[in-house]
Order: sequence, then C-alpha cells, then structure tokens
Amino acid sequence: MTDRYAVFGYPINHSKSPRIHQLFAEQTQQNLSYQAQAVPAEQFTTAVSEFFADGGKGLNCTVPLKELAWQYAAEKTPRAEFAKAVNTLKMQANGLLLGDNTDGCGLVRDLTDNHSIQLKGTRLLILGAGGATRGILAPLLEQQPTSLTIANRTVAKAQGLAADFQTLAAINACGFEDLAGQQFDIILNATSASLSDQLPPLPDNLLAANGICYDLAYSNQATAFVRWGQQHHAQKSLDGLGMLVEQAAEAFHLWRGIRPKTQDVIALLNAERAATN
Repeated sequence: MTDRYAVFGYPINHSKSPRIHQLFAEQTQQNLSYQAQAVPAEQFTTAVSEFFADGGKGLNCTVPLKELAWQYAAEKTPRAEFAKAVNTLKMQANGLLLGDNTDGCGLVRDLTDNHSIQLKGTRLLILGAGGATRGILAPLLEQQPTSLTIANRTVAKAQGLAADFQTLAAINACGFEDLAGQQFDIILNATSASLSDQLPPLPDNLLAANGICYDLAYSNQATAFVRWGQQHHAQKSLDGLGMLVEQAAEAFHLWRGIRPKTQDVIALLNAERAATN
C-alpha cells in the first residue's frame, strides 16, 4: 500500500516539492507518492477534507494557504501556534489533523548548517510582513541576533507582527521608505515580489560590508532580490532552494519518523537547474 502525500498551493506548477520527496523516499526506502495540486484559497477546505477522506496521510501547504491551514488544523505544534501559519498537515492515529510549521527551522538550518552563516549578534532585516515572515520569526529570534527589523509596504502590518512576537524579543517595524540611512548584516526577502521578478524599493547602502542576502523564494534563474544582492556586493546572495529542501526534510520526518539527508538532494537540484540555464 502506497501512502499518499501532496502539496497544495496556487500557483503550484513551479514546485520542486514532488521531486524532493521522491528523492527522500528513494533514499530512505519509504513507499509513498507525493503530488502537486493547484488549490486556490476558496477551494482549500473542500480540497483538504477530500484528500484526507480519500486516505491521504499528509499535506504541505504553500502560498496562499498557510493561514487557512492553521485555522483548519485541529491540533498544532507550539511553533505553528506561534506562527499562526501552517505548512505541514499530518493525519494522526487519533483521527485529528496536526498542523506544524517547518519553514523557520528549515531556513535556520540552511543558513547555519549549509552556508555556515552565523545569525547570533547580527543586524537582521526581513522584507515583508506576511505569512512567510510569521513562520520564520521565532526560530530566527532563537538565534539571538543583535536586532531584528521588519520592513513592509503597509507599516501597520509590520507593527502588528512585531507586537505578536514581543514576548520573545523587541522587534523594530518600519516602511520601506524608512530604511534609508540604516544598515543590516543579513537581509531576508520574505515578500512575494520575486514570484513576478519584482523587488521592494530598497536604498542603495542598505547592506553592510560582507553582508548576506537571502531570498525565501527560489527559481531556476537568479531572482530579482538575489541579483540585487550581487549588485550590492553581498558576500553571499542566496535563494530559498536549500530552505525548501530543509523544511521538506522536517515535514518528511514528522510524517515518516525518519530524517532524510539533505546535502545530496540540494546538490542534485542545484546541478539540475544549472543544466537548464
């Protein structure tokens, strides 16, 4: 009997998740299938209930479904509760749906383990105040940056997010226009602008010397933000492919009780996309 898993999102055609989970399954000798399914927000509840009614074991949820998945889950892990966003759903033996958020730990693992980037003592800037930012804030704050700033087009949204996490640390919130004159060691792009090859309006001297740029989005070509980082002499300007693999490994572990090795999968995916360019 093959266990069924899937990723829901809209759009979803570009998703590498089925390939990643196929590689994980082969590596760990697990009998499972994993499909991508286009699910707009208004169809989410129906699609999820049908998937699990048909015997599905687990789901990943991506843009724009993470907050809906959080509302839908009957039980939540502490990190999902904090994030108010869920990217992983698991049908438990008791028949209740568990919601987890593996984005933040996946990001931190990619930065620290795969790229040897230390977050402690750094000035950290996150662009955007949506569900993606909400999912990564707590794990980033655990790494003890000197400061963390959220910049967003709508300042009130950034302020609301900062207030939600104030029990963990003081977070600065501002608009993009308020970034002039400030400098940061690490800039994370959590806006959806990269999906349309756009960029938030950023001042030229925003990145400190030897600074790091990291786009949570990924693409076969360098995203607009990765290119911006390269143009502004970032020590490293990275996209979110490694984060995607690491958060998938965490979800796989939650579902199957076994943790796949990620290094070879990341190397293979990087080689595959280099071959298409």
